[in-house]
Amino acid sequence: MTFPSVFTAAFAFLASMAGPLHATGQAAASASIAARPVAINPLYTMPPASVTAEQVASMQQLLSDWPQLGRYRDDNAQLPAPAPGGTRVVFFGDSITDAWGRARGTRFFPGKPYINRGISGQTTAQMLLRFRQDVIGLHPAAVVILAGTNDIAGNTGLATLPMIEDNFRSMTELAQAHHIRVILASVLPVSDYPWHPGLQPASKVRALNAWLKSYAASNGATYLDYYSALANAQGGMDSRLASDGVHPTPAGYMIMAPLAQRAIERALAK
Repeated sequence: MTFPSVFTAAFAFLASMAGPLHATGQAAASASIAARPVAINPLYTMPPASVTAEQVASMQQLLSDWPQLGRYRDDNAQLPAPAPGGTRVVFFGDSITDAWGRARGTRFFPGKPYINRGISGQTTAQMLLRFRQDVIGLHPAAVVILAGTNDIAGNTGLATLPMIEDNFRSMTELAQAHHIRVILASVLPVSDYPWHPGLQPASKVRALNAWLKSYAASNGATYLDYYSALANAQGGMDSRLASDGVHPTPAGYMIMAPLAQRAIERALAK
């Protein structure tokens, strides 16, 4: 859910490979690149003046490893096999998962054999591409999938609700084919995205959550309802629970943790 300018600049670069850039966002600063044929990645030799070195590095990473398989590859290789009869659980998601236990003041299920495989900014399309490496390959008893808000925010381009639903279906079917119990978490409430304001996402979040609940019920998955415990009257989150309206504070995670634990227990009891 971060680095919106990185995505904007990356899309501008990709557009320059196909033809002239549209005059939006980073496009004006990139006009000199768009005007000439592209034989090699120009970001390695002449980045737009308005793009920082950090953003260039992020764009290069996205272009070379869009699903970010490199993020956890080494960690996965060093992870021991799950204990016989153990209850390894993978939490699979975006920045909301990524920050859980890593952001100051948060704790990630101490003493539990739970593994965090969240990556900030990711959409369900990116997560589907790394599902085999970061979930199936770890041989968990269950997976908690929390995703979809970045799709609604348009982090990797247009994503309709049917497109998001298809990605959830694919991840669920992959997990179940490998005897991994699936816990589908509701998308957290959000009334606006700081990096993409004006989208009015609250109604889309509610619609996606209604589908997730129905799909879970009809396909043997467990539905984890964070939304009801966190939402305010506007369909967002109060600043006490999410200072930017999107990412939970330690107080927000404290509400989420027992809900997740109960959902895991229900899923493992099936």
